[in-house]
Amino acid sequence: MTKENVADGYRNNRVGPVLRASPITASVIEAAEEDNPDKTIRVDDKIAYVRIDCDGELILRRETLERALGRPFKMAELEVNLGSFAGRIETTDDFVRFFYEKTL
Repeated sequence: MTKENVADGYRNNRVGPVLRASPITASVIEAAEEDNPDKTIRVDDKIAYVRIDCDGELILRRETLERALGRPFKMAELEVNLGSFAGRIETTDDFVRFFYEKTL
């Protein structure tokens, strides 16, 4: 891989969480797909962690996570399992939004 190709690999607009493998991971993937119906969600499972991303903006809603898990859910539980993320992040009690303000 040339230097130019490596640099191009960092120029993208993909955003989303990197979760530690945990009991909520499958539900987060399900919620990502449901909450972002117009997006192609990419899931990269590395066994110890899972990268979930899409282009531009990814939203995870508490209500959707509760439905996927079949139980009440606090967004802080997502944050505990969040090893990293791509893009910027906005957190509220009702949703987490991963986004870029500018397109690269």
